[in-house]
Amino acid sequence: MDEAVRLALTKWPDVPSCTGWLRLSRRGEWWVPEGPIRHAGLRAFIGRNYLATPDGRWYFQNGPQQVFVSLDYTPSILRLVAPGQLETHTGLPVMSISEAWLDEEGSLVLRSEHGAALLDDRDLPALCELMDGNLEAPDGPITLNWAGQQLPVGRIQRAEVPARFSFNPNPA
Repeated sequence: MDEAVRLALTKWPDVPSCTGWLRLSRRGEWWVPEGPIRHAGLRAFIGRNYLATPDGRWYFQNGPQQVFVSLDYTPSILRLVAPGQLETHTGLPVMSISEAWLDEEGSLVLRSEHGAALLDDRDLPALCELMDGNLEAPDGPITLNWAGQQLPVGRIQRAEVPARFSFNPNPA
């Protein structure tokens, strides 16, 4: 969290929170009602101050105000930034993957040290190249060959993802 944000929290501790204004897209873009946030500095500021409450509600600490984020899918989005190298939408490097899940739409959800994350759909073909098994068979075993390990890929329904990974996609 930025030092200026910490100071604002101390100075104004009782500012009400905001809901329904900020959204995280399936591709890791921040959206407000007017459209996507394009300003690189503002996107970086939001990313540095993006946190979760103990009960799984994600928010951006905007000075003294918590701005709760509506999630189009998961709290984090992963991007393939180089072969064998993933990064979160906020720029954090992913060092390890502990779980992999395919949903009924063919989306890939991964758990890393940063929690549950949807893989950006533009990177899905590259990761599918690292999978063994029949992706179209609902019961067949699938493995993801990542960082020298063979990780089993489970099947999950999209509606089950928030409960499985303990987050609230629509905090109010």
